Amino acid sequence: MQQLKKKVKAEAPGKTSIFTLRFEQLQDWLKEQQEPAFRADQIFEWLYQKRVESFEEMTNLSKTLRQKLIDAFSITVLKEAARQESSDGTVKLLFELQDGYTIETVVMKHNYGNSVCVTTQVGCRLGCTFCASTLGGLKRNLEAGEITAQVLEAQRALDEKGERVDSVVIMGIGEPFDNYDELISFLKVINHDKGLNIGARHITVSTSGVVPRIYDFADENMQINFAISLHAPNTEIRSRLMPVNRAWPIDKLMDSIRYYQKKTNRRITFEYGLFGGVNDQVEHAEELAELIKGLKCHVNLIPVNYVPERDYVRTSKNDIFAFERTLKEHGVNVTIRREQGHDIDAACGQLRAKERKQETR
Repeated sequence: MQQLKKKVKAEAPGKTSIFTLRFEQLQDWLKEQQEPAFRADQIFEWLYQKRVESFEEMTNLSKTLRQKLIDAFSITVLKEAARQESSDGTVKLLFELQDGYTIETVVMKHNYGNSVCVTTQVGCRLGCTFCASTLGGLKRNLEAGEITAQVLEAQRALDEKGERVDSVVIMGIGEPFDNYDELISFLKVINHDKGLNIGARHITVSTSGVVPRIYDFADENMQINFAISLHAPNTEIRSRLMPVNRAWPIDKLMDSIRYYQKKTNRRITFEYGLFGGVNDQVEHAEELAELIKGLKCHVNLIPVNYVPERDYVRTSKNDIFAFERTLKEHGVNVTIRREQGHDIDAACGQLRAKERKQETR
């Protein structure tokens, strides 16, 4: 436990968020305090089922244990700094952290339930040229508890409607695999049956291609959905769009993806943003089909959201449909992402860039 505390305090100010602790870690801490293991069940119930905001509310714990919890941990409560609501029901929230930095969380309504998109970093260092999240670079990583708190804030809002968070996507600000250890702790907390109990197959992690971590994630053997932000059919275009490709070129990326699939036998989703005149022509679709040939996969085509600070333009509808048709002709499983939040600042990082300009310079 001492090692855990030291690491997360380097990431976020103040005490360790109790939301950072996996169930087994909480049991270990209780053992150190000479408290019975069953107290972990009670604490998790207070945190994730009753969703209390202070240790004092945990009335079936002794006053001594409550004080120990107060001394050792914090309960992360995020402060809402701004909110945008779309006509389609999408809600984008800007939360202020303890140190004053801000992060974005998005709640989306689907016909299959409510999905929450969470952020893993304050900013991002990878520099994708189409993304507002990278404006101003990386400020710091979030600790697992700050990621978990985003889901809890969304759930508290849904409690008022008698609804629940049905699925979680890790596609907000930041590169999840650039904050790998905290990501894994977060996943294990929200997936635990005594935690938020969100099924593994209702959780999706997306990476832009941090290759060493793809191998690590494969070895975790979690039954979590896995997506790759690909956005290009070859190294030349991908390096122009995504500087991460210069560190781990597309051939190395594809090797790691094949390893992941061999290890887990799980289908992979390729996220492919369409940028007008850059990567959206029929020849690009043909090249993409060849690149992913033989993989059990799905391609999610994303008409790009306009970002004022970037120069990319939307692909025409005719070119979108031609791209989709070409992939289907090559036997690729493909869909065009249904746009949500188009009438608000929909792209990742846009609301933060507008509301907190000093953070994104």
